[in-house]
Amino acid sequence: MEGTDPVNKKLAAALSGGAVLVLALSGCSSDDGGNKELDAWAKQVCDALPAQDAKVDAANAAIKQAATDNNAPANVQKTDSQAFQDMSDAYNALAQAVQKAGPPPGVDGGEKKQKDAVSALTTLSTSYAGLKKQVDALDTKDQAKFADGLQNIATDLGKLSKSGNTALKNLEQGDVKNAMAQQESCKKVASSAKAGATAS
Repeated sequence: MEGTDPVNKKLAAALSGGAVLVLALSGCSSDDGGNKELDAWAKQVCDALPAQDAKVDAANAAIKQAATDNNAPANVQKTDSQAFQDMSDAYNALAQAVQKAGPPPGVDGGEKKQKDAVSALTTLSTSYAGLKKQVDALDTKDQAKFADGLQNIATDLGKLSKSGNTALKNLEQGDVKNAMAQQESCKKVASSAKAGATAS
């Protein structure tokens, strides 16, 4: 089973850093001046994060696990396909949460920032659904072709992992960042992200 193993590892490597949804919040805890409306908005967005972050983390872990085991191509395909579907669902749920919350109140350019975040998260969701289709279409009977296909997916995945980190960053600035940093649910995600970063 030599052929696909190094490629599987490339796929796993492409994932590192991809799951951190609220990277910008780490270590942030200043006061937003007690803007109740903004706090309520931040709570709504933050409360949607832990479940989806956990889903993305679990999907990443599954892909890494499939890459480290000396796995048959068919098993790798099945695991990766499910993982990409889960990621697509998670980013879609986040897009809906930000859409539902509306523009952050009292923030300059809040409406544009909110629209941009929704658009970025929706694009990520669609992209992961695209990767699922790509992996589903791979020929598991031809090891060399399968390895080539995984290589292409690993390249795409690396790009997506980076954009995952920026999707919410523009929204999370100034007062919004401060309001989100005070929400327990966002603190939870930020600390698990930090723990993950130290572990990887």
